Amino acid sequence: MLLYSFRPLGLTVLVAGTCLAAATVFADSPGSSDDKQNTRELGKAIYNAKCAQCHGENGKGDGPASSVLYPRPRDFTAGKFKIRSTESGSIPSDDDLLSAIRNGLPGSSMPDWKPLLRGDSLTAVLAHVKSFSSRFENERPGAVRSVSPVAVSLSNIAAGKRVYAKLECASCHGTDGVGTGAIATDLVDDSGNETIATNLTEPWTFRGGSTARDVYLRLRTGLDGTPMPSFRSAASDEELKNLAAYVISLGRKPVWSMYAEELKAFYVSRAEQARQNPVARGKYLVRVLACVFCHSPLKEDGSMMEEFMYAGGQKVNLYPFGTFVSYNLTSDKETGLGDWTDEQIKTFLTSGVRRDGSRMLPFPMPWVAYAGLKEEDQNAIVAYLRTIPPVYNKIPPPQSEGFFPYLWGKFKLLILKQDIPGLTYPGNAGIPKDQSMSGNISGKGVQP
Repeated sequence: MLLYSFRPLGLTVLVAGTCLAAATVFADSPGSSDDKQNTRELGKAIYNAKCAQCHGENGKGDGPASSVLYPRPRDFTAGKFKIRSTESGSIPSDDDLLSAIRNGLPGSSMPDWKPLLRGDSLTAVLAHVKSFSSRFENERPGAVRSVSPVAVSLSNIAAGKRVYAKLECASCHGTDGVGTGAIATDLVDDSGNETIATNLTEPWTFRGGSTARDVYLRLRTGLDGTPMPSFRSAASDEELKNLAAYVISLGRKPVWSMYAEELKAFYVSRAEQARQNPVARGKYLVRVLACVFCHSPLKEDGSMMEEFMYAGGQKVNLYPFGTFVSYNLTSDKETGLGDWTDEQIKTFLTSGVRRDGSRMLPFPMPWVAYAGLKEEDQNAIVAYLRTIPPVYNKIPPPQSEGFFPYLWGKFKLLILKQDIPGLTYPGNAGIPKDQSMSGNISGKGVQP
């Protein structure tokens, strides 16, 4: 459930549920027993409180938050796991799963649960996660044999660079590990969800660890369920160790360790990359600005209606200021932005002025927060929005509560310093093709 607290400078979203539950520490229970039924019940209870928001109650990776997470949460029912110490195609070991739960997966939305889960609670969650796939009942993990240390030296790095070329790693990761010159740019996982090749210059985002040994294991075992294969049959063990050394050598200095001049040079370089690929820059900005949260309708459980992602239709009531339905941002020419000029979109984004010359309130669309966007970033956002496939979803105009309620609302906001309560409604408040408005909105406004 969502409670929106609107203020003149933007939108604060408080998500009740998972974040609140995270304040509870599950430790050993004084009266815990070895009874399997108690373990199952404990694991299920903790999982539903901590994990189901992303991974779904039935472990399919389809929880209410899943559609806006990148990468998508793991589908436990498939029995495919990326970060393992086992051979390609094998299920992970218990230690692999426990490590992911305890330490999280850097570069993803999976946090570390070490401070909150331990003892019986941790093993109970592990058992519950394994219960989603019959593979854990019928198969044994195929562990990789003991791996000797992976040396990182100038000679290993030079040899690894040749292996990088031999295995055509640049096809996905680019010639520099950042993606420059990559030809495989539209990657999807086994479930058809978008994925991207890892930026090899940022080892702190490597989900399986950033040591040369960790990288060797990823090369040896592959990332099951993704386009990243195992290279066990394509290269010798020595070649894979040299390749791991080369990958490690690509790591750059993190910004938190840079001096002023280094930071300046780094961001100048990033700005140049953005200019060369405005669509990628725009996609990044649209994601970090969280446009999808408002410009997509919600289901009853709070998850996104993915067929209408970015097509608007989320209804918000801000009494006494009115009722608003988010705009269609897709490239549909009749109901979206397809018929808008670049300047109209940028003006709408940064000053809240509609095509008819009227101006929006600074909420629920916080255009005042985007007023300072650089021109090149505005252009990048427009470039990306142009690439979103058209979805017909006609958005009704906002509905006013009237002049006097509006004045009273401003008085409460500015003088009494009271927040404006916001209610969101499940269902699509837009009008899809060949459907009437009455059939789209369901339920009542959502608030805690």
